[in-house]
Amino acid sequence: MTTLAHQPPQIIHANGIDICYEIFGDANAEPLLLIMGLGAQMIHWDDDFCRQLAGRGFRVVRFDNRDIGKSSHMSGGKRLTPLELLKLRFLKIPVAAPYKLSDMAQDTIGLMDKLGIKSAHVVGASMGGMIAQEIAITFPERVRSLTSIMSTTGNPKVPPPTREAAAVLMAPPPATKEEYFARYAQTWKVLRNGSFPEDEALDPARARRTYERGLNPPGVGRQLRAILASGSRKARLRSVKAPTLVIHGTVDPLVNPEGGKDTAASIPGARLLMIERMGHALPIPMWPEIIDAIDKHAHGATAKAA
Repeated sequence: MTTLAHQPPQIIHANGIDICYEIFGDANAEPLLLIMGLGAQMIHWDDDFCRQLAGRGFRVVRFDNRDIGKSSHMSGGKRLTPLELLKLRFLKIPVAAPYKLSDMAQDTIGLMDKLGIKSAHVVGASMGGMIAQEIAITFPERVRSLTSIMSTTGNPKVPPPTREAAAVLMAPPPATKEEYFARYAQTWKVLRNGSFPEDEALDPARARRTYERGLNPPGVGRQLRAILASGSRKARLRSVKAPTLVIHGTVDPLVNPEGGKDTAASIPGARLLMIERMGHALPIPMWPEIIDAIDKHAHGATAKAA
């Protein structure tokens, strides 16, 4: 068996910030960019998940968004208040934010520029899906194909998270390491919305790795503000030309499955894949279906473009 090329984590300066990134796969393979979600470090794209994608003939790039992990931590923006959320929900008044999803899209383009990637297959999960959509709208020439996973359009008509998932999102940051480890396990139990023993067995090691790379609770708050301040992309998504695949779990407690359906309905020609029993996570038993779908979609887009 051939050993896949692997470039360990490095820091690059792009769009005025430091971005920590890592590359799996051959330098000449088709570039595939993985964008992670709210408060989630790049390692939430599991190492083996990345290796399996690289094994399908992709140069897989994962990175920490601004305000998370080893990328630049920003400043400003107070913790979200219930009053702001009520205003947003009922009065449609956007929240104030130090940056928006469009800035995070620019970060991604800056990273691509520095890595010499003219265009890539762009895959985003949750908030990462929102950033990926923003890239496809604003920088169409940079996107070979778009895959939006467990994400949404920002359309306020999409039903809200379940009460339990919203409580996880809005909980104050843990005060101690022990509390963080307990919170990590509890959070993923809620988000997975089901029993996944393989993942649960890995939770302590995943929590330790995340903790050791460094936490930034105010950054998570700023990322959440960025989502809420960016409004709806629904109307603008009609302009997306990139071949698009939308993947969503049928039991997602955080981004209602209607969010995935709304995304697919808003992008011309988009294909929707609903995965049974999948919540707001990428559990190991679902990897074969997800990786197969991304592989076929991306390589299919390349074949059509040729």
